[in-house]
Amino acid sequence: MLSSPEGSVSSKRVIGFMGFLFLAGTMTANSFSPVEVAPSAELVEAVKFITAAALFGNTVEKFAGKLGGGNNDSQAGE
Repeated sequence: MLSSPEGSVSSKRVIGFMGFLFLAGTMTANSFSPVEVAPSAELVEAVKFITAAALFGNTVEKFAGKLGGGNNDSQAGE
């Protein structure tokens, strides 16, 4: 799940997955705890943006290869 099609571990996928786990854990913990012990809203927003950027970057990278034809050897004939 965290590896790219080539078999190497993708840092964007790891960051996105860890961010998702952090946000899910924070939401679960906050539903059972008082408001005084909740993390700051700015911290949760920052993790949300980092997670969204990592997942968006991974999605763009995945589909950019399909749209570009998959072959980046444009200078092979020169």
